[in-house]
Amino acid sequence: MESTDPTLVATTAGLVRGTALASGVRRFLNIPYAAAPFGEHRWRPPQPVSAWQGERACTEWGPTSPQTQYTGSIAEVLKDMPTVPGEDVLNLNVWVPAAAPPPGGYPVVVWVHGGALERGAACIRVYDGGNFARDGVVFVSIHYRLGFEGFAVLEGADLNLGLEDAAAALRWVAAEIGAFGGNKDQVTLMGESAGGVLTAALLARADTRALVARAIIQSAPLAAKERAEAAKPTAELTKALGIPATADAWRAHDPVALLEARGRLLAGRSILDGTPGFQLALDPGSLPASPDTALRRIDTPILIGTTTEEHRLFLSSAELAAVPWWKLLLVRWYLKIPRAAAAAVRRAFPGANAGDVLGTLLLDLYMRKPAAELAAARPTKTWVYEFAWPSPVRELRAAHAVEIEFAFDNLCGRDESVPVALAGRDAPQALADEMHAAWVGFIKAGEPGWAPYGKERLTRVFDTVSATVPLRRADVVDALPSA
Repeated sequence: MESTDPTLVATTAGLVRGTALASGVRRFLNIPYAAAPFGEHRWRPPQPVSAWQGERACTEWGPTSPQTQYTGSIAEVLKDMPTVPGEDVLNLNVWVPAAAPPPGGYPVVVWVHGGALERGAACIRVYDGGNFARDGVVFVSIHYRLGFEGFAVLEGADLNLGLEDAAAALRWVAAEIGAFGGNKDQVTLMGESAGGVLTAALLARADTRALVARAIIQSAPLAAKERAEAAKPTAELTKALGIPATADAWRAHDPVALLEARGRLLAGRSILDGTPGFQLALDPGSLPASPDTALRRIDTPILIGTTTEEHRLFLSSAELAAVPWWKLLLVRWYLKIPRAAAAAVRRAFPGANAGDVLGTLLLDLYMRKPAAELAAARPTKTWVYEFAWPSPVRELRAAHAVEIEFAFDNLCGRDESVPVALAGRDAPQALADEMHAAWVGFIKAGEPGWAPYGKERLTRVFDTVSATVPLRRADVVDALPSA
């Protein structure tokens, strides 16, 4: 007999008990979608979760993937990141609208958090899905394996295990979301930064693309790398620890030991030092084609964009001012970035120092140009945005991740218990209303409120006064080489 209690839902693994919030929205936290990926399951694809008897309390956040806190200047604004101990890290969360679902069910959005594939969690305050549920969307957020647990390149282990986790979570949504009032045929996959990388990769795979109706990709590189390139973080730590790059050898080292060793290697480095970061690897089984090419051949509607000054999250103004001009020239030479691109950046940002010019070139090369090229290759199914509102916090301006608070309609600075919010204490609610409405419109009907990219290269610029205009700083994008 079906339960009449809206906080009690039957999944195929067992009953889950959620919470009815004051708004009427129902929230279910820490629902396992796969077994704990440790012990015999470590560096193996996600395994089925065991069924349980009776009710499972899903009222508290579940364990987060092992990780360390941010260090350096980025820690000034991304500090005290929440972590929850425990091994059952392959869990997800669901927010359900208060009202009974319409015929066919509510549209669904699945959020994949960012963090360079080695940090992050769904329980970060800004990722609360309540406002999407308030507006008639079933919201799902997921955890997945991070760092070496999810993206090591080891003999005897499958590649891209964090991606396989996300795929397993997406399959869980297809199988179970109907019980929560969601429509499995109206699922939008959404991610920012590393979460956008995983979103693009899931679209590039035929098996997971079939489970997605639409996708939102925020500030993300789109290229997967050859195995040797993706193996660089693994190779660096293997050398430091003096062990072979095999799953059997690495199982002797617990996650904390690996994290501590990684931390020692990263000490004092920045994004301008060429530090090898975790990346998805091209692989016949888990990712046979790079998303930057595969997504050009599919017809899934995509909303994609970047922020105006992505790089300013990663380096403070003082650090940017300390970058010498010779370093800009060296990086330009190494990456084959032409003088015309640097000149175009200086025209767009008069008085920019070498650090800002270099940061803009790098993030435009890896994020903005791929997004523009993708949109140009499939202009009738792609909507492009640029987030341009300048945050006053630590002179972030329109930095990487600032837009998330607006897209979620979660201006965290209004909550005095939040120590630092990227958008600050007085961020414009009207811009959050506008941007969140665009995201909800796309999730519900594939219409964010402006025209697709097309020949005019139309882009929605979100700012204090927003506008739809041809791609800004197109001369920078056009002058950059393809990444």
